[in-house]
Amino acid sequence: MNSTAPYRVLALDGGGAKGFYTLGVLREVEALVSAPLHERFDLIFGTSTGAIIATLIALGHSIDQIHEIYRAHVPTVMARRTRRGRTAALARLARSIYGDKTFADARTGIGVVTAKWLSERPMIFKGDVAQAHGSKGTFVPGFGVSIADAVQASCSAYPFFERKVVTTAAGDHIELIDGGYCANNPTLYAIADAIVALGRERAAVRVLNIGVGVYPEPRKLLMWLAKRIPFNSIELLQKTLEINTQSMDQLRRLLFKDVSTIRISDTFDQPEMATDLLEHDLRKLNLLRQRGRESFAQREHELVSFLGEGDDHGHP
Repeated sequence: MNSTAPYRVLALDGGGAKGFYTLGVLREVEALVSAPLHERFDLIFGTSTGAIIATLIALGHSIDQIHEIYRAHVPTVMARRTRRGRTAALARLARSIYGDKTFADARTGIGVVTAKWLSERPMIFKGDVAQAHGSKGTFVPGFGVSIADAVQASCSAYPFFERKVVTTAAGDHIELIDGGYCANNPTLYAIADAIVALGRERAAVRVLNIGVGVYPEPRKLLMWLAKRIPFNSIELLQKTLEINTQSMDQLRRLLFKDVSTIRISDTFDQPEMATDLLEHDLRKLNLLRQRGRESFAQREHELVSFLGEGDDHGHP
């Protein structure tokens, strides 16, 4: 392994249905590099909706294929009016798109962020023993948990989804919730893997971190009528996730300011952009995707040089 060759990291934030914005950015990135993204990024980390996108990329899916999955299934999951209904719909979706795939099937480095309910610690599912920070002798890809179960856990934004219990290869039963509670922006964890576990030089690491955008809040009365959600509960969850996202990014700037990083996640204040992580209106979700493509356009010149140079895999 050449520790000084360019090492590209893709880190995808959580944000529920707002992942359509992420897909808008990524569609342009994929077109820019003219190749499947798993061939252009050495390590891909994702939280919640970012975990869905990250794992599908790592399994070889194109962004257009992922977008079709989102169009067909995300509105169905988010339109459910009860926690149990959303959880069941999410589980069916995970089983249908992943089947029995495991983390050993990933075609590039992968990290899926979740949080342990009881011990209040992060649990990150990885595919390669080289990413382990300890206990390498007992490492099993994804702790022996299927990608479907790990991703469902990363998306289990309690109390809007039920907590997810997984069983590891060691026989441990662990109750998990949405990774956004510990790292809605997973960039710090990804950089730690690249530099500490994988031994890459800081100057060689290049990180593209894509968020889900920041939007006005929907009118609370309409939201409650449509989703039967208490007025302040989803606002509190979104505030929690956004504070976490900004906090992680600020720490990244302080601790790894010498690691080349581009973050794309714009703020939109137009009233028609009001949305939340449980959005299920396809017209609004398509608008988020369009905004993602526009956000890419603002950074395209920078990304050309950032992603365009050769790497140690022989890519042009």
